[in-house]
This record gives sequence, structure tokens and C-alpha cells, in this order.
Amino acid sequence: MNSTDWQEDTYRETYESEIRGLRRRLASDPSCTAEDLEGTLKSLYIMDGSDWLGRGEVQSINLSAVIAAHEEIIGELKKS
Repeated sequence: MNSTDWQEDTYRETYESEIRGLRRRLASDPSCTAEDLEGTLKSLYIMDGSDWLGRGEVQSINLSAVIAAHEEIIGELKKS
């Protein structure tokens, strides 16, 4: 086992879970828009930059994956 396998697994699992959750939200809430998700993404960016207490490696990985998932879904919405 590579020493970074757990980090990659954590990122992938969080990213995939967030993608599924965002797609479920969009399917069940027709009023949810790219702009709504951009508002959440803005808050996530702020949270990412506000790590003055130190969130730890796992939480940093999770936050990065959640941000990437939001960026992906917003990009898909804007293309369609």
C-alpha cells in the first residue's frame, strides 16, 4: 500500500459522494440553480481560506473534494 493511498481514497470517496448528493438535490428540487450552488461554493472557498485553527489533513482533503464536486456540477449546469 502506497503511503498516499488513503488520501486518494478519501478524496475520491468524498468527491463521488458529493457529486451524487448534488445530482440528487438538483433532481428533487427544480428551483435549485447554478447560482444557488455558486453561493455554496463561495462559502466553501471562504471556509478553505479560513484555516487559522488548523483543520487537519482529512478535513482539508474532504473540503477540497467538496469544492471540486461543486465546481464540476456548476460547470455541467452552465454547459446545458
